[in-house]
Amino acid sequence: MIMDNSSSPLPWYRWLNSSRVIRLLETVQDLIVVCLCIGLFSFMVLQLREMVLSLLPPLQFQPVTSDILFLLILVELFRLLIIYLQEHRVSIGVAVEVSIVSVLREIIVRGVLETPWIQVLVACAFLLVLGALLIIRVWIPPTFEGIDPEQVMSERYRSRNHKFEQYEKV
Repeated sequence: MIMDNSSSPLPWYRWLNSSRVIRLLETVQDLIVVCLCIGLFSFMVLQLREMVLSLLPPLQFQPVTSDILFLLILVELFRLLIIYLQEHRVSIGVAVEVSIVSVLREIIVRGVLETPWIQVLVACAFLLVLGALLIIRVWIPPTFEGIDPEQVMSERYRSRNHKFEQYEKV
């Protein structure tokens, strides 16, 4: 058993709910996400180099388009990680956008005419569902009773930036 400030024994399950443990775990999680951001950024630089090399003659449309779309997917994933670091939540909108661009990339790279019709049909259905999810998420009720987490996090982020801007002016 662990002792708290009042010298009474603290059961192990209460120790797990301690704010220090939660802060430590959140810090470790943030460090993992920062490592992912650094790795993804490095991979984006390598992919950009490869894309520039593919622009040299002879120019081939399909590999260049594939590289550009893949780079856009990486940028969106990077944006998703940045949003997570700022607001500690995963943005549904960005995740859906990444999925849409990924599906479209695969269709463009393979070519619609070379892809079996059933796969094109499934991809279209999947894109319709993703598009509907983007539209419907606007009307989804707040996750918590009376609290809209996106609005609360956005307000917190705006107030933090406002305080930082005021500090820079001084």
